[in-house]
Amino acid sequence: MRIDRWPRLTAAFVPLMLAGCVMGPDYERPEVAQPGEFRSQITPADANSLADRAWWEVFDDPALQKLISQTLQNNNDLSVAVARIEQARALVGVAKSEGLPQVNVDGFAGGQKSFLPTPDEIGTAEFASVGGVIEAAWEFDIWGRIARQTEAARANLYAQEEVRRGIMLALVSDAASGYFRLLQLDRELAIAEESQGVFNKTHELFTLRFEAGRDSRLPVERAKAALDSTGARIADLKRQIAEQENALSVLAGGYPHAIERGQPLTAQRMPETPVGLTTDLIKRRPDIRRAEQDMIRANAQIGAAIADFYPRIGLSTLAGVIGVNGQGGLDGTFGLWQAGLGLAGPLFTGGRLESIYNERKAYWDESVAQYRQTILVAFRETSDALTAQQTLVERRASLESQVAAMRQAVELADTRYRAGRASYFEVIEAQQQLFPAEAELARVQEAQLVAVVSLYKALGGGWNLDDAQWNRPG
Repeated sequence: MRIDRWPRLTAAFVPLMLAGCVMGPDYERPEVAQPGEFRSQITPADANSLADRAWWEVFDDPALQKLISQTLQNNNDLSVAVARIEQARALVGVAKSEGLPQVNVDGFAGGQKSFLPTPDEIGTAEFASVGGVIEAAWEFDIWGRIARQTEAARANLYAQEEVRRGIMLALVSDAASGYFRLLQLDRELAIAEESQGVFNKTHELFTLRFEAGRDSRLPVERAKAALDSTGARIADLKRQIAEQENALSVLAGGYPHAIERGQPLTAQRMPETPVGLTTDLIKRRPDIRRAEQDMIRANAQIGAAIADFYPRIGLSTLAGVIGVNGQGGLDGTFGLWQAGLGLAGPLFTGGRLESIYNERKAYWDESVAQYRQTILVAFRETSDALTAQQTLVERRASLESQVAAMRQAVELADTRYRAGRASYFEVIEAQQQLFPAEAELARVQEAQLVAVVSLYKALGGGWNLDDAQWNRPG
């Protein structure tokens, strides 16, 4: 008969458990006003977006694709993010486990020997015991405390997954930006080496004219100074190239080494960059999606705090067997069991529960403000990238025209000097103006490529890729 009572007791309280309610407000996304278009947007808004394309479709340089793929496979920051996801997933299991029966076992075995005085002599008594007890408890989540805690833990898991996707997108953009910076330094080095050759020829020409008595020593020294300045610039550029290669090596999870190049800076293709609808930015950007999961977690924690004001109700049981063997007729085995309904709740906490509730509400307000700020930052970053694209086109066109004119000026000054119709000042001045302008043009070409990278990141590029697809180029 005793064995049948436990199922009957459980069945009596299952309806009570199922009838429980979940305390606290259900999550609703706050309203956020959004403009119809991004500032500096040139083309009309449409559904197409650069963010819909995979990164290897945007950056089609094979060497860059290889670098990005290695970075996504080996970067240690990404490994840290993956480990934190697993931690968050384990915490979801911890939260869910509180709503399931908890069973513990306690076994024991031992002996005892006692000395007992008698009228004639001191006697002894020996006892030995062995047994075990199984305890079980099951909290009924009537007020939804466990459900809200599980909801908060699950939101934290989703937030960590968005952190990982944000890191992957940042790694793609950092690798691409660093690669384009490397190509720009290569281009500047080539310009400096070209200028070194030109200044060397000019120095030789002035030296020959000086030795022939056709000119003074002044142009020789001026040409030598320009030559030495270019040599110093070349040494500095080689240092910067090595440092940039080292930075990209570490980004890709390797020790410092040379970085493979593909297409030169001037051959890099500029892809089409439609931005899409502004309303789609919320669903594409991983940092915005993470901020929303933080709001979901904060909302769930409010419900858990409210549920703590109510008593916890559950079942508890105990069953065991104990065997005792001893002298003097004490020999036998007996069992025990116990089951009951438990209730535990706060009566007076000195304001602790109220303070926890107020803290959770304040955290909700913080998460909402952070969500709105994240959206504003996303629009700012997108607008910055669009503005850069628009203005750099005009700047590049002006610099290309300037460089072409300066090259022509160098040729004319050299021809006039050889014909004796111009001084060495014209030659040196024309050369010294040309090469910095070419270097500035190279920096603008790099800035245009980086603007594409920034726009891809700002729009949440690759948002529709599965996690397994991010490393596609092998």
